[in-house]
Amino acid sequence: MIEIHPSARVSALADIEDSVRGTRIVVGAHSIIDSFVKIKPAGGHGDLLIGDHVVINAGCVLYTGHGIRIGNHVAIAANCTFAPVNHAYREKDKLIREQGFLPSKGGIVVEDDVWIGANCILLDGAVLRQGCVVAAGSVVRGELAPYTVYAGSPLVQVGERV
Repeated sequence: MIEIHPSARVSALADIEDSVRGTRIVVGAHSIIDSFVKIKPAGGHGDLLIGDHVVINAGCVLYTGHGIRIGNHVAIAANCTFAPVNHAYREKDKLIREQGFLPSKGGIVVEDDVWIGANCILLDGAVLRQGCVVAAGSVVRGELAPYTVYAGSPLVQVGERV
């Protein structure tokens, strides 16, 4: 089920796949989904809930997996990947693709007023608290404190918003 607020803009070149498993995809008021954004229900039954005044720039890929919740006034730069799901892989006598998925770490939560730089990767269990900033090229797993600035892989705090 896909719900797009009438004031939201979704590029004709974006690819939003509908799910046969009942995953909800909701795009809030005045949000923008740019060209070549890919939204794909995969590896779970989580919903994708996008708040109001969110911008998702070109080339981003969002797998719904165990769920993604994006708050209001969030800026997501180009070519970011949201992957709230992980393949099981431990059994060497089975192909990875036959092992299913690991249990959820809570999906991905992005609170209000967050800026995510270009080419970032957000993994299952990532929680970006209100007002934080993530520098380009970073890999995010786990919880980030509010109004802080992070960079790198491994991710480290490099500053604060004052």
